[in-house]
Amino acid sequence: MAGERTKTAALALVLAVFVLGVAIGGLGMYLARSRVMGANVQPPVDRSPMAVRARTVDRMTHELNLTADQQKQLDTILAQTYGQYAAIHDQSTKMTAQTRNQGRDQIRAILTPEQLPKFEDVLRRIDEERKKRSSN
Repeated sequence: MAGERTKTAALALVLAVFVLGVAIGGLGMYLARSRVMGANVQPPVDRSPMAVRARTVDRMTHELNLTADQQKQLDTILAQTYGQYAAIHDQSTKMTAQTRNQGRDQIRAILTPEQLPKFEDVLRRIDEERKKRSSN
């Protein structure tokens, strides 16, 4: 009799743990769906220079109460400024590439013929990673 009660109690305990696991898992899924998966996802923001400029003019218009003439002037100033930023960025990118290539050439000069193919493989991987980061 005592053995039968022990088996029944053990079975009840296992069943209770199973039922609690299912209930907690279901609650977890509900919370995950409602709070994470169902979160309000914002549409992607247009980051083109024209869109950024338009948002800036709009924001400044509302915050500073700009006139139509001031809006046009601000847009012109921003277009010139963003153009200068782009030129600086392009120049910096070219200078960075030149410096990188000079350094790589100097490294190649100190390597043995056996080391060169390995170095080129390392550079290929580095360039692939750089390309992935810049495309994101």
